[in-house]
Amino acid sequence: MLTAPKVKALKGGKKLAMLTAYDYIMATYLEKAGVDIILVGDSLGMVFQGIKDTLPVTVEEVIYHTKAVKRGARDTMIVADMPFMSYQASVRDALVNGGKIMKESGACAVKLEGGAEITPQIKALIRIGVPVMGHIGLQPQSVNVYGGYPVRGNTPPEVEKLVSDARELEEAGVFAIVVEKVRASAAGEITSSVNVPVIGIGSGPHCDGQVLVTHDMLGAFPDFKPSFVKLYDSQAERSIKAIEKFTGDVKRSAFPPRKNYY
Repeated sequence: MLTAPKVKALKGGKKLAMLTAYDYIMATYLEKAGVDIILVGDSLGMVFQGIKDTLPVTVEEVIYHTKAVKRGARDTMIVADMPFMSYQASVRDALVNGGKIMKESGACAVKLEGGAEITPQIKALIRIGVPVMGHIGLQPQSVNVYGGYPVRGNTPPEVEKLVSDARELEEAGVFAIVVEKVRASAAGEITSSVNVPVIGIGSGPHCDGQVLVTHDMLGAFPDFKPSFVKLYDSQAERSIKAIEKFTGDVKRSAFPPRKNYY
């Protein structure tokens, strides 16, 4: 199983594949498929709960879902998102909530959104034994500041700030950094500017790895289709067709056949 030091050592070598999971069954699929890192993302708010963004997700919900994922993927590195307002307000909040997530969920590390402004929280978490993955570029927890989900890294000052934040996160001790929805050229510059792996999402091919929301790439979440997602399946369509067949069989008394009852 990968650990924070092992992930950090992969910089410039093996590409890292990271996907999300929120339940036991999906976790078993990801582990059997050889995914390097499973992220229990606060995206669970949108994908699992059906709410419009990630902001209402709680620490307790992250713990609940991470525990389920851990049961299904005991030999895979699991990173848990720290949800909105579980760490931003103070170092103490970060320590209490980060420690709680690690202690109760079985996660291997936590992920925080933000740049230089949250380095005190990152350093404090690492000091108490909590490995931290960073997250810059588009930060979904700041959706109300952005007014949506815009591409980042559009101007030289923006790129300079992203590179500076990545370096600050590295200096603070993160073992990897997620870079979300950043122009590919800017993401490449970030990747070459730090000595920890950069895992891109919608940020082009120059990163050290890639992450997607699993339900997006499987075509299982038709409500939201980011342009940067490559569809590897049409799970929603196939599932609906299978359910329609079951419903039709029941209505015309074709189910259950003799072999399917006692």
